[in-house]
Amino acid sequence: MLVDSHCHLQDPKFGGDLDWVLERAANAGVTALVVVGYDMASSRRAVEIAESHANVYAAIGVHPHDARTMTASDLDTLEGMADSASVVAIGEIGFDFHRNLSPRPDQERAFRSQLDLARRLSLPVVVHSRDADEETYQLLAEYERQALPEWPKDRPLGIMHCYAGDLPLALRYIEIGFVISISATVTYPGAEKTRAVAAGIPLRWMAIETDAPYLPPQSIRGKRNEPARVREVADCIAALRGEPAAEICDRTAQTAAWLFGLGDIGSAAIR
Repeated sequence: MLVDSHCHLQDPKFGGDLDWVLERAANAGVTALVVVGYDMASSRRAVEIAESHANVYAAIGVHPHDARTMTASDLDTLEGMADSASVVAIGEIGFDFHRNLSPRPDQERAFRSQLDLARRLSLPVVVHSRDADEETYQLLAEYERQALPEWPKDRPLGIMHCYAGDLPLALRYIEIGFVISISATVTYPGAEKTRAVAAGIPLRWMAIETDAPYLPPQSIRGKRNEPARVREVADCIAALRGEPAAEICDRTAQTAAWLFGLGDIGSAAIR
C-alpha cells in the first residue's frame, strides 16, 4: 500500500500519457495519490483529474510564486472548488524566499488568506517553504493557536511538502500538528539532512511523495518523475531506518489517509 501525497499530474509533461502514468502507479502498488494545484488553472485541472479517476484526490491553492496576482475573487473561487468531494486540502501555499517571484508582503497576504480558508473549511494545508524556515514555522505556530479550538479532533493541520529543513525543526512542526513529507531528494548524494529527518521522525507523522514530474529519484535523475517512483522513496527510507519496506509503505499510506481523510485505502486502486 502506497500513497503519493504530492504530485502534479496536470503538468503539460503528462499531457500525452496520463492514463498510462496512472496504470504504472497502480501496478507499483500506489493505492491513492493527491494532485496538487499551484495556481487557479492548475487547481481547476487537479479537480478535473481527481473527479475523473478513482482514488485520485485534489489539493487547490495558489503557490507563493503567484501570490502577487491572487485576488479576493480567487479565494471565493477556491472556496467553490472545495465543494467537490475530491478536494482534500488547500495548497500548495506558503513562502518561497529563494526565488522571490512574488514580493514578500504578497506572499504573506496569500499565505494567511488561504490558511484562513482552510481553517473555515476544516481542510489540511499543503505547505511549501523554501529558504523561509523560521518565518514559515512562526506563521504556522500562530495558525495552530487560531485553528486548534475548532479543529477536528486528532487530525493534523497540514503537511510540510518536500521537507528540506533539519530534524529539530521537523520535530517542532510535528509538535504543532504538521506531517512531514519526504520526497525522492532523500536518494540524492549529499542529502544527509533529509536522510536524518527520514530516519529520525516517527512514522506516524511521515508521508512520502514524488512531486512529479519534478524531483526524480537518483536512479532517473534528469528524466520525468511520476507517481510509480514513490516506491523508491519508501525503499530508501526503509534502508535508512533498518525497517521492512512494506512497513514504510503501509505506515506512510496510513498517515496520508489520516491527514487527508481518505478513509480505508487498503484495498483501493487508482484507475
